[in-house]
Amino acid sequence: MTDAIPVIRTTDQGTVRLMPDIDRERAWLLTVDEAPQSYVDLDDPTHLEFEYTRRLGHVLDLVGEPGRPVDAVHLGGGALTLPRYVAATRPGSRQHVVEADRGLLDLVADHLPLPGTAGVTLHAADARTWLESAPTDSAGVLVADVFGGSRVPAHLTSVEYVREAARVLNHTGVYLANLADATPFTFLRSQLATLATEFEELVLIAEPAVLRGRRFGNTVLVAAHRPLDTAALARRTAGDVFPARVEHGPALRDLMGGARPVTDADAVPSPVPPDGAFGIG
Repeated sequence: MTDAIPVIRTTDQGTVRLMPDIDRERAWLLTVDEAPQSYVDLDDPTHLEFEYTRRLGHVLDLVGEPGRPVDAVHLGGGALTLPRYVAATRPGSRQHVVEADRGLLDLVADHLPLPGTAGVTLHAADARTWLESAPTDSAGVLVADVFGGSRVPAHLTSVEYVREAARVLNHTGVYLANLADATPFTFLRSQLATLATEFEELVLIAEPAVLRGRRFGNTVLVAAHRPLDTAALARRTAGDVFPARVEHGPALRDLMGGARPVTDADAVPSPVPPDGAFGIG
């Protein structure tokens, strides 16, 4: 059992807490206003505690050649869970992490420092503003996991934003996003339609209970210009503690239905989660 004590700090996002995991030495849970945001095991960065991060990890494992370095951009920093994962599983990768909350970045740097060999550059900046200044064709992976409070900000949901993401990715690049929604999936469907304006290949990963409309929950969207190995991805997600389905092709087009792409003029944040949707315990 760890002897570490919780760390509490007020940042732009709200009240941020780092709480030690009593079951794993040097493992920490980061919460923002009581909602779980990130989990990091400093001794084992390949350990992905949250289900949605495991699903993102599965996709990252299937990008390009296994174990080979990638150029990655992470929009949203948290406790740097996925950048640590990529650094461990793909040594030599060059990664940029963009987090608007400088106080959060400072807290993580102070208490959960990255290894000096991680190859991760941190940027305290708005995600879209940074993206608009990033070089064309400079990334092989772009992970969007940005929440203002408990909602994805509106300016990261539009056609104009997706156009910038597609520009920064190279021709074999893969875009990943963590979103949350519930039936009738108005937000999720609009995001699929928006991504389809720039990417030919779309994949959705979600638990069956979420897809059936039984509860509010996380979904992972994947977009690319080239076909993705959905069979390998489905095998990996089916083997998780909480199995998830991988939807693509006609089934995903049916889910999208007549949804229309979102522009800056009509973009809105993702839905407000119901009380207790992402609470602890």
